[in-house]
Amino acid sequence: METCTLNKYSRRWILAAGAAFPVISLAGPALALTSAEAEALINRMLVELNRIINSGRSAGQMFGDFERLFAKYADVPTIALTVLGPPARSASTAQKRAYTAAFRGYMARKYGRRFREVIGGRLEVRKARRVRSRYEVDTTALLRGEPPFDVTFVVLDRSNKFVDMRIEGISLLKIEKDEVGAMLDRRRGNLDAMIQDLQRAG
Repeated sequence: METCTLNKYSRRWILAAGAAFPVISLAGPALALTSAEAEALINRMLVELNRIINSGRSAGQMFGDFERLFAKYADVPTIALTVLGPPARSASTAQKRAYTAAFRGYMARKYGRRFREVIGGRLEVRKARRVRSRYEVDTTALLRGEPPFDVTFVVLDRSNKFVDMRIEGISLLKIEKDEVGAMLDRRRGNLDAMIQDLQRAG
């Protein structure tokens, strides 16, 4: 079993700030992944995450590392467009591309800041299980001075990447959908203006 060392990730912060990623349920063909492969995917991600947060690099360098990690292990287009919701259907190809890039950077900055504060605990992968056209990989977060709690990564077979992370049942994707929706509302539905805000957010 592989582990990922973290920093004082407050259970309170995770449940309140709640974020990276509604659970996506997609019908699809027979699964190409196995439970062991889904579990190995998340293990590899946690090892790389651990390496980043313990690298001693500057905040700016770490954010770039987090963005590359997110792009490598997360199905960013699916996450970004699901978070955007109905406005994605009327967005142009150029707008979708710009929004997805801005969203990727926003997520790296927002959660990169939190991960930089979280050294001293660890995440341990317990098991992976098939749930229709996806796998759910259960992990336990073990923090100093805090009771352990569950973190589940949802991995899509069709992309072999994760599309959601649930902390004690709370979908971070849903939380980000609310956050991005509020940003779009403040811009009265102007997607281009919201994309500019997203480029600076996090």
